[in-house]
Amino acid sequence: MSFWQKLSRVISRISLWKVGVGIGGFFLIMGIYGKQFEELYRKAVMICLECIGIG
Repeated sequence: MSFWQKLSRVISRISLWKVGVGIGGFFLIMGIYGKQFEELYRKAVMICLECIGIG
């Protein structure tokens, strides 16, 4: 049995939304460990400060 056939059987037993939440959580954690959260937060703060005229 091929990998894709096994995977389709597993996914058919699990709700698709659970798979989506799992994948989203995985990428969120990978972004936090990859320091992407800090970069995103820094850019958001700079945009906010520019909008109110401080930066």
